[in-house]
Amino acid sequence: MIRRSRSPEHYVELTCNFGIEASHQLPRAPRRSVCRRLHGHSWKIDLKVGGTIDPKRGWLIDYHDIEAAWEPLHDALDHRHLNDVRGLDNPTSENLAVWIFEHLIDDLAELVSVTVHETCTARCEYFGPVQHGDDDE
Repeated sequence: MIRRSRSPEHYVELTCNFGIEASHQLPRAPRRSVCRRLHGHSWKIDLKVGGTIDPKRGWLIDYHDIEAAWEPLHDALDHRHLNDVRGLDNPTSENLAVWIFEHLIDDLAELVSVTVHETCTARCEYFGPVQHGDDDE
């Protein structure tokens, strides 16, 4: 049974889908891996934001604000060789998701996760840095 809160605040998550065309190679992959060779993908990027609905506006955030935050990253990544992008010398899906998250979080505080679809059947979802509890307990 799902218990619903009687709170007047309503939590929602919004997802915007974007795409880039980019090449990469994975220099740290095993020598026998085809991923060490130069190749490209039609990458799909999902940006998920979350929070409570503003009762006055009736929304969490304007979708245009998400698109505006993404635009500079699109320009930095689209039709590029990802290995040449600063901070992406080993551009795995995981590292790309972290890179995107870290470049968006200051301008998009509601960011919940970044999902990088490397192919139509393989993706990585990153939720931000892990928060560890106090080790003194």
